[in-house]
Amino acid sequence: MYQFTTPGHKIKFMRKHWPLYVLSIPGIIFFLIFRYIPMFGSVIAFQDYNIFKGIRGSSWVGLDQFKRMLEYAEFLPILKNTILIGLYDLCFAFPVPIILALLLNELRIMAYKRIVQTVVYMPHFLSWVIVGGVVVGVLSPSTGIVNHLLSMFGIEPIYFLGENSYIRSILIGSGIWKDSGWGTIIYLAAIAGINPDLYEAAQMDGASRFRQVASITVPCILPTIVILFLLQIGNFLDFGFERVFVFLNPLNSENGEIIDTYVYRAGLVDRQYSYTTAIGLFKSIVGLALIMIGNKFSKKVTGDGLY
Repeated sequence: MYQFTTPGHKIKFMRKHWPLYVLSIPGIIFFLIFRYIPMFGSVIAFQDYNIFKGIRGSSWVGLDQFKRMLEYAEFLPILKNTILIGLYDLCFAFPVPIILALLLNELRIMAYKRIVQTVVYMPHFLSWVIVGGVVVGVLSPSTGIVNHLLSMFGIEPIYFLGENSYIRSILIGSGIWKDSGWGTIIYLAAIAGINPDLYEAAQMDGASRFRQVASITVPCILPTIVILFLLQIGNFLDFGFERVFVFLNPLNSENGEIIDTYVYRAGLVDRQYSYTTAIGLFKSIVGLALIMIGNKFSKKVTGDGLY
């Protein structure tokens, strides 16, 4: 953080580093156009929005859309599904890239390490439609390899995507397979920035590889872990529409439908624009509150935070 004694000193600093400010302009324009300007459309959450009358011509209804959201019988089970799936993702999917990065860092044969990194990165570049097709094929009750293995042990084929009890595990498992490798990039970069002298000193003291990881690697990347964890908390209710929609069907929607898929069904299919905007605004407020609470708690415990 630079401390400027006078406004003139600040202007001189900006003139000296003007290329950095120019490089930031496209990013600023992107966020203005696609993030901040659309926020003005959130006012329709307080209206009975009519697509033909527009925002100015639609009547104001205050908090009626939010009251309707809380009173609607379907909303609370869908909110429960979203919270549970978000918790499972936080507990089971978040630690996987950290563990994978630590394991990759311990590989000493560089050619093998690059091959493994490439293999674990590749699923990230597949769309959820392709991932959904792969998972459906693998879990198929007639041709899937999982049911084929179960039949070898005398177990009857299971229609995994046709039962509510399996859908949450499928959503979390497919997300881990797709994105865990990509998530290791930031952690590997943080590990690469650790001073090698720390490891040399630990080796001289007789520390094992596991001890070096526990006492040097993990503490050094802890600030990175904390920041990514806070960002994950901010997206707690934003599990992703495509990730769920490709697996959703009438047989598993009881445990599988989340806020994003419900907003699609109620907002785009049933054209309840104000109602679903109120749901989206509610989700954003909850995410902001979680970030602020998590950041405050993190600063007290570890001293690191987003701001």
